[in-house]
Amino acid sequence: QVQLVESGGGLVQLGESLRRSCTTSGFTFSNFVMSWYRQAPGKERELVAFISRGGDTNYTDSVKGRFSISRDNAKNTVYLQMNSLKPEDTAAYYCNANGREWKGRTLVPKVLWGQGTQVTVPS
Repeated sequence: QVQLVESGGGLVQLGESLRRSCTTSGFTFSNFVMSWYRQAPGKERELVAFISRGGDTNYTDSVKGRFSISRDNAKNTVYLQMNSLKPEDTAAYYCNANGREWKGRTLVPKVLWGQGTQVTVPS
């Protein structure tokens, strides 16, 4: 059974830090690009950061220098370290897995989502 279980959300004060984690099962984690998305009320879901299978990372401009994504393939877990949090970081954050897996002799694309967890930074 495929699962992406997120933890680490909550209410934090301006300038504080938070570490999100997304522990997965049911697919070959190391074969997937892992990402964090967020969606604020009334806005579209946006890509915050992603990490490739080889560990290369990329960030949206608004979080560069403050957020850091990492992965532990031995634990099937991806992390998002969020520092210097601002009110504009308030959103529901979602873990995402994007890759392909063999089904018989066919490589089948898969896009998987975590349940989403709220992060709130009051102004």
